[in-house]
Amino acid sequence: MTADSVRAIWCRELRRDDIAVDDDFFALGGESVIMMRIQNAYIEELGAEIPMDQMFLNPTVASIAAYIDTRAALTP
Repeated sequence: MTADSVRAIWCRELRRDDIAVDDDFFALGGESVIMMRIQNAYIEELGAEIPMDQMFLNPTVASIAAYIDTRAALTP
């Protein structure tokens, strides 16, 4: 499940283990450097290249996982 993978990446990069799927990245202390590390992890671990604007528009595990799943469904 994509949300589980996204959550694991966030937990590792934000150095927290208490992240829920509806927690806001910025409220958790997320900043641009961490966002870039997460963006790279999405590419390396999920094969998903997520534009930075989408990371701002989808600031929760649930919303970015849904975006990734939608993009995967659209990829030929």
